[in-house]
Amino acid sequence: MLKRVCSGFLVALVVMLAACGKERLFIPEVPVNFIRPLTDPSLSALNTGGSVIVKGYGVAGLLISRSGQNYVAFDCCSTVNPDQKCAVQLADPFDPFVTDPCSNARFLTRDGSPGRFPAEVSLKQYNVVITAGNVLQVQN
Repeated sequence: MLKRVCSGFLVALVVMLAACGKERLFIPEVPVNFIRPLTDPSLSALNTGGSVIVKGYGVAGLLISRSGQNYVAFDCCSTVNPDQKCAVQLADPFDPFVTDPCSNARFLTRDGSPGRFPAEVSLKQYNVVITAGNVLQVQN
């Protein structure tokens, strides 16, 4: 009986240690409250279905995209090695992907999902609200 208990304990310990090696790092929580009118020239690509990157917000900047009538926003911090705080880059406002220059991973601008290995986890998403007067607000 004691032998079975010890064997069970050893198996559980091995499983727990193996799981520790697969722990993922996550994007830290930082306050985000970006507010700007959609008529702002820096957001002009959004008016025609594109994407923009806004620096100075979130962990590594904001990626804001328009898909149809909806707006989405993500932190630019790549989820591949978030401890490096490597900001994804947008080559063209109408490119459907952003690229992590540190790992060469790609993410879709419309939903932040992984588009090319080694990306496995979507970009961190923020809430987007369009207030009266066509003011875009990104917050967490």
